[in-house]
Order: sequence, then C-alpha cells, then structure tokens
Amino acid sequence: MRAVVQRVRAARVEVAGEVVGEMGAGLLALVGVGRADDEAAARELARRLVGLRIFESEDGRLNRALPETGGTLGIVSQFTLFGDARQGRRPSFVEAAPAEQAEPLVEAVVVAARQQGVAVITGRFRAAMQLFLVNDGPVTLLLDTEKKF
Repeated sequence: MRAVVQRVRAARVEVAGEVVGEMGAGLLALVGVGRADDEAAARELARRLVGLRIFESEDGRLNRALPETGGTLGIVSQFTLFGDARQGRRPSFVEAAPAEQAEPLVEAVVVAARQQGVAVITGRFRAAMQLFLVNDGPVTLLLDTEKKF
C-alpha cells in the first residue's frame, strides 16, 4: 500500500458539493492499494500513519505523533498512486488493485487506525472527490508498505 501523507491544519472532503468528511489539525493520507496488498499491509500502513512523528515537540523538533497531539487522520482512497508513467504520457494502472479488492483494504486501514485511538475521517470510495486542505509546514511524506521509497 502507498500513501501520500500531508500534515494539515484543516481538511475537507466533498462529493458533488456535499461535505463527506471534515477535520481540523492532523494528517491527511491519500491511500493507494496495489494488487499484492492484503490485510497485513493495511494494518502496517495504519500503524505507520498513527505513529508517524511529524508534529513539533516543545523544542521545535518533529518528534510527536497523532495520539500525542489529539489530531485527526483523514484517509482518502486514491488508486492513481499506483499509476506508472515511465513509458510515456498516459499512465498505466495495471498495478493498482481492482475496486473489489481495494475498498475493503482501505476500510481495514480506517478500522486499524481507529483501534489505535485516533479519530478518522474518510472520503467516499469510487466517488469523484474534491479535497480542500491547508498543508501545515508544508510537511508531505511518501509511505510504501513494501518500503520501495
């Protein structure tokens, strides 16, 4: 599984003008599921998201995680994270998991994160979403459960 993780001051997810998720400070994670991913990868991604120490401590260092800040985790599915544009201008999505596989795994990330005690908001799977966010820092990281980057 892959994620683009942004530290945010606030974020909102809309579908057709309807707000489906809204949060204050925390992390917004765009999550992609690959064909080889499974429940273990979903739990690992949730563990890494919740434990990611990218919030400032009293001494100004990035040393605090979501549970220490009381922040929210936003999880939005994004199959395009498995797009491969190395061969030209039109990306190939053959490595992205089909929706029937991806949806329960994205939900497994949500469940695992909530079990770790953080508030979670989500987008709507398979919907055209509009994301509104205020990136804080800016701080943006890439995560991959296969540790490709």
